[in-house]
Amino acid sequence: MAIGIGLVGTGTVGGGCIDIIQQHRESFKQHFGIDIELKRVCSLSVDEARARGLEGIFTKDYRDIVNDPGIDIVIELIGGTTVARNIVCEALAAGKNVVTANKALMATHGKEVMELAGTMKKELFFEASVGGGIPIIDPLKHSLIANRISTVMGIVNGTTNYMLTRMSEDGLDYDTALREAQDRGFAEANPTADVDGLDAAAKIAILASIAFNTRITIDDVYAEGIRSIAPLDLEAARDMGYCVKLLAIAHRKEDGIDVRVHPTMLPLTHPLASVNGVFNAIYVVGDSVGETMFFGEGAGAGPAASAVMGDVLECARHLQAGIAPLVGCTCTDTVPLVAMEGLHTKYYIRFAVADRAGVLAAMANVFADHEVSVHSVMQRGTKGEGGKVDLVYVTHTACEASVRAALSDIVKLENVVCAEPSLIRVEG
Repeated sequence: MAIGIGLVGTGTVGGGCIDIIQQHRESFKQHFGIDIELKRVCSLSVDEARARGLEGIFTKDYRDIVNDPGIDIVIELIGGTTVARNIVCEALAAGKNVVTANKALMATHGKEVMELAGTMKKELFFEASVGGGIPIIDPLKHSLIANRISTVMGIVNGTTNYMLTRMSEDGLDYDTALREAQDRGFAEANPTADVDGLDAAAKIAILASIAFNTRITIDDVYAEGIRSIAPLDLEAARDMGYCVKLLAIAHRKEDGIDVRVHPTMLPLTHPLASVNGVFNAIYVVGDSVGETMFFGEGAGAGPAASAVMGDVLECARHLQAGIAPLVGCTCTDTVPLVAMEGLHTKYYIRFAVADRAGVLAAMANVFADHEVSVHSVMQRGTKGEGGKVDLVYVTHTACEASVRAALSDIVKLENVVCAEPSLIRVEG
């Protein structure tokens, strides 16, 4: 008997899922013994369903899917945390299994929906919520569970990675790189979620929750974007043997979990340093397996639909074999979060300052007052307009709170700093 599928959302990813089902259903039956049937399709517009010959099973009301006894798996692909939450919760409550690609939902209401799935003894799959077509949720929940994971760190937003690559390799400024990303369809008209790190924050909240068996939401993640990054910063990083990436970082430390998103200087020898363009990669360190990295396209109809349909087929396999849900919510540990103010790392700081005597001495005094030890200081370029120059500082390992306090006082110095400083944390 075929496993009934109900699909809510026929956008880019939903259309890709429909194509996979239509093109490969017979292959799934022949090679894997899995028979799936698309029984209902829900969207606000009938156009996608009509274009694929599915007008006869189309509905505008998701409840027609939730309440259909012939549907075993509901695929939610509309995104957001309001209607999508209703769809997922109502589907689970109605005894359906659920597959979603909704990172915002899982990073905000993951505890609620996972607990509901457990109560109803149904499966909730969300591989496509992080990394598009890159397998990472399943490896963390299966292949790597014998490990104590110490680090999950990744480039999980293709828009910003594309922009930083173009700025580094071709000298584009931020605004030009953003316009190009928008023109090529890599960035939305409103790019806030990408360029301010919010998209990456949702994804690292999900990954950290699974890797460290604790509950982390998007509100727990410090997020800082790439708006302040200039080509000069990328050039300086390269000269020092580094590149700059927007990293989503989660470390297990003795005093808790350190989770954050921000531009980061990485040594060019690091595995993530060579990940450019729209590609994503997630770097995981376990006590037994050592260093691993998962790499691929992080967005788009094909990669995301691949991940969604992988979940659908796994769920269908379980249903056909009569297997109870294998892995429920593992986020049972209560682990404190390390406050951002307590972070200890190295820092790259660039100031546009007045080119006059006494500036270096005044700034050095402030750093010393806040116990921030400076490793090096250099001038980048020649005197600019209005007698300004760029000074680049690299610190020894310092406390975030101390560095922030020093920057605040330096900015207040009279006739010294001419623009907002650029700060990039350095990952060893």
